[in-house]
Amino acid sequence: MPLTKNQILRLSIESLSSDGNGVAHWEGQAIFVPNTAPGDEAEVRIVKPMKGYAFGRLEKLLVPGPGRIEPDCPAAGPCGGCGLRHMAYAAECQAKTQFVRDAFARLGRLDVPVLPVIGAPGHERYRNKVQLPVGRDADGHLVTGFYAGRSHRIVACADCKLQPVWMNELAARACALLEQAGASVYEEEPHTGLVRHLYMRQGWHSGQRLLCFVINGHSLPREQEICRTLQGEFGLTTVLINENTARTNVVLGPRTRTVLGPGYLEDTLAGVSLRMGVHEFYQVNTPAAEVLYARARAYAALQPEDFLLDLYCGMGTIGLSMLPDCRRLLGVEIVPQAVEGAQATAARLGLPKGRAEFRCQDAGAAAARLAAEGARPDVIVVDPPRKGCDTATLEAIRQMSPRTVVMVSCNAATAARDTRWLTENGYRAVEVQPVDLFPRTRHVECIVALQKEQP
Repeated sequence: MPLTKNQILRLSIESLSSDGNGVAHWEGQAIFVPNTAPGDEAEVRIVKPMKGYAFGRLEKLLVPGPGRIEPDCPAAGPCGGCGLRHMAYAAECQAKTQFVRDAFARLGRLDVPVLPVIGAPGHERYRNKVQLPVGRDADGHLVTGFYAGRSHRIVACADCKLQPVWMNELAARACALLEQAGASVYEEEPHTGLVRHLYMRQGWHSGQRLLCFVINGHSLPREQEICRTLQGEFGLTTVLINENTARTNVVLGPRTRTVLGPGYLEDTLAGVSLRMGVHEFYQVNTPAAEVLYARARAYAALQPEDFLLDLYCGMGTIGLSMLPDCRRLLGVEIVPQAVEGAQATAARLGLPKGRAEFRCQDAGAAAARLAAEGARPDVIVVDPPRKGCDTATLEAIRQMSPRTVVMVSCNAATAARDTRWLTENGYRAVEVQPVDLFPRTRHVECIVALQKEQP
């Protein structure tokens, strides 16, 4: 029987889909239900029937599943961030392991061992960076929060449990000071108003703190007063203004100026000393990222005379963390600020000329050029964006023929696709290790170890 809109069914939630929705079946049709957990018995309202499947809404929880808990944040459902906060962390880890296994078995059609996920060292207050949109509440007061799922509607959140307490407190204080100064709030549709986002970053090991106002203009009202007040009250290392006057949903604009402090903060990641402002990519969960990098380093199994190529290298942290194991490192990244940061880090480390080099290029174009030049790296590490590697990158890897490829990915589906391409072109997928860098959310990282097939 076809499902109809507003039809209510009693369903048993069998599993989670890769986007965190509960999955149930009714007469052979899959029904996807947000905010449910495996084992839940629930009344579900059909909100969007499709051909062969449907989307539902939880109307009434009848019997909770064994891994369900009561969410401890009132914004968890509507804000679109903590998609798994209604599950115990052990159950979340089981679900994320299954996400990755399903991707490699069903999408990649690969018979490769996928190990149980390595859980994060801590699953609360772990974020070292946050970008909070600024809006107004029903009473007209300035607030920060998060965008509701598939929208740019701000859901106010006074205490996000994924970020350190000081970030929540600073956001509230900054809103009060901006409101007292008469600052307007940016409105996306008419492209009017001033304050767009508050951007905060913390050096996890150093404790240094950065604040950046993202504005649709050139300055804040009472700028020095507001920045000095916040610096004094919250021990900020540096305060910045980023000017984003474009009609865009990209958070940062191209120009950033320093109001107070050095314009950057310092920290270490996997033993690598770093400086960063706002444009550099940096894993948001430092302790879990160090677990991830350690496993990637073990998979690389570098030898003292090896040449390591790090594609999509960001600030160079993965490659630099592996540099003690090899002779030479070449990193490639398309973001200029990240490359400048990687080069500066290498200079501060006092590395001999030629030991570590970083190039600002598209990964695919750089890899193709290196292959054409006859470069022969022994190990290649790739850490692409969610869309995965492009064909040019994969083809260049095939041509350069390293003995080992280590793929770090935030999207198991594209990792499975790219792994399959490599297995069809001379490589064997040895093992996949999921690592949870994003507790309470639907996202999970994974590392794939591939070895060159011997003729």
